[in-house]
Amino acid sequence: MHAPAPGWSLAADVVVVGSGVAGLTAALRCAAAGLETVVVTKARLDAGSTRWAQGGIAAALGDGDTPEQHLDDTLVAGAGLCDEDAVRLLVTEGPDAVRRLIDTGAHFDESADGALALTREGGHHRRRIAHAGGDATGAEISRALVDAVRARGIPTVENALVLDLLTDAEGHAAGVTLHVMGEGQHDGVGAVHAPSVVLATGGMGQVYSATTNPAVSTGDGVALALRAGAEVSDLEFVQFHPTVLFLGPDAEGQQPLVSEAVRGEGAHLVDADGVRFMVGQHELAELAPRDIVAKGIMRRMREQGTEHMYLDARHFGADMWERRFPTILAACRAHGMDPVTEPVPVAPAAHYASGGVRTDADGRTTVPGLYACGEVACTGVHGANRLASNSLLEGLVYAERIAADIVRADAAGHPARVPVATARPDAPTDADLPAPTDVPTRPDEPAESGVRTHTGGPTRPDVPAHTDVPAGSDMPAYPLLGADARFRIQRIMTDGAGVLRSAKSLARAAAQLQELHDAARGDLVEHGKTAEPGVDTWETTNLLCVARVLVAAALRREETRGCHWREDHADAVDDWRRHIVVRLAADRALTLTTTRAENFPPTLERAPAPGPASALAPVPDGTPPRPDAYADAAPAGTPRAGTAPAGPADDASARPTPAGSTGNTPPGTPPHAPADTSPGAPHGPSTADRPTAARPQEH
Repeated sequence: MHAPAPGWSLAADVVVVGSGVAGLTAALRCAAAGLETVVVTKARLDAGSTRWAQGGIAAALGDGDTPEQHLDDTLVAGAGLCDEDAVRLLVTEGPDAVRRLIDTGAHFDESADGALALTREGGHHRRRIAHAGGDATGAEISRALVDAVRARGIPTVENALVLDLLTDAEGHAAGVTLHVMGEGQHDGVGAVHAPSVVLATGGMGQVYSATTNPAVSTGDGVALALRAGAEVSDLEFVQFHPTVLFLGPDAEGQQPLVSEAVRGEGAHLVDADGVRFMVGQHELAELAPRDIVAKGIMRRMREQGTEHMYLDARHFGADMWERRFPTILAACRAHGMDPVTEPVPVAPAAHYASGGVRTDADGRTTVPGLYACGEVACTGVHGANRLASNSLLEGLVYAERIAADIVRADAAGHPARVPVATARPDAPTDADLPAPTDVPTRPDEPAESGVRTHTGGPTRPDVPAHTDVPAGSDMPAYPLLGADARFRIQRIMTDGAGVLRSAKSLARAAAQLQELHDAARGDLVEHGKTAEPGVDTWETTNLLCVARVLVAAALRREETRGCHWREDHADAVDDWRRHIVVRLAADRALTLTTTRAENFPPTLERAPAPGPASALAPVPDGTPPRPDAYADAAPAGTPRAGTAPAGPADDASARPTPAGSTGNTPPGTPPHAPADTSPGAPHGPSTADRPTAARPQEH
């Protein structure tokens, strides 16, 4: 993105961007292995999304519970799009990961006999949710991890907004640029140089008017990854939490969450007449998976012409409210409501991004040296809808796996920390994405020259890149959006791509988002003006980037599945049991692919640097596909009637190879070189889908 040149720099082995459960766990594990680790975080060290988690962390820790049962519940919630291998990894490694978290210093609530006090939440058939402080689990986990980071003396850079990825001459991650706000040792734009970059930036809930996410959740990690050429997937699957305290139709920003654990303890969803409308809609009634409960609430609201439903837990009594849910009780009372004596109004609001930057089982993205974990990542665990309280566990488990992979890679030797100064390729910005309903309709603008900083972006392969900015001009190469556009983006997304979606609403949203980009670009080209670089304009530009991708994917997915609800396509379609994957390629072309199987295929091998399309080609014809590779990929068009979608069959051959398996191409192997099948050959992600020229509808 357009920003001043870095005025300071740090060097490390690993830079972790984000300070939630995923980021701090990765940092602690890397530091414990002797790697120089720096944590960069957008606000204070304890101000990320983790601290807001109320319900708890799910793991098979109770008597009679098993990882297999946890797996079954997760797969059901994911509505046919979970990667079963990724889920199995999560649920089998999860219990020990939670125990290590306890060893780190986290204190969970206990029963009278000293065992963990476990509760239920939506979609779980067992009590397997460990909680702390009643309904302050995230705050306790954050406290324990922050204390551990400070005790170990891990360097941290707080109040720092990450801008772009740095790479070396071979296209390997080499650090990040960032902007530090306020006073301190580092101020203004700087850089952290490191051969391993871990994105743990959280979600993008601020793309909507009302969300449970904190103000820092502006999709910065996903936008950075797209600009760097990484693949993202499943952005259309935004989970709307069914029970967010309703503060009025015009309420904006972060809204108070009423945890699913309240329903897990016996609270009822009722309408204004006191009718429990979820009874009969699902075997678990109010404890059905979140997407089903959110849809049930929305249907009842539409039937009755109201703006909210009610959560009734008066039968808990004051003692239980004060002991088990003190945070929620205080929030309700702060807004003039008392759940002890009255039902409280609730309605769905944006809560969690089930999709994100596409990774393999070790958190590796399609950019060598760039990792992602937590909400910013798409590991394949959540599918079309996240199971309650799996998010903290996913951040914990996959952060540990990332750290282990970085340690292995470090032992094998890293490239130089400081990126080689090379000319930056032509690249666009934010919007920078094409019109969501088709291939790019215009060439994208080039980025500034200097160190290789990825500012992203596709162009049509048959149109040469150019810019309307005169040669030698001092004006920026592309526009930043003014901060005032943020509120318009949020309103557009809320109206057009919220809980209820249709082709009409999504097309309208796509056109309105395009107008925002075109207006900013017009001011730049015609008047030489663009918004002043700064936190507000960078965040707004990132929001536009992720909004356009989200709308494109939602428009493309012509079915209802999980938390993606299309009014004009009310049923799930078996041919859409696939993932939409988008990447801004090195030649600046937008490549769109869809997967075939229910399993989420891993990512590219980490050796080849971003380059021509041949580097992304599939295994040559005649070569049997590896177990973890795509056999084929369908273009991003609607499957033709009467034809099976291109792609691997839904069988074991389409599933990713577990860590430690053989048959994977080792780092440094050319794209079409034979795989090393020797025992102990290093595990790596598979070849990606065959890139396909963009067709109407992207991700």
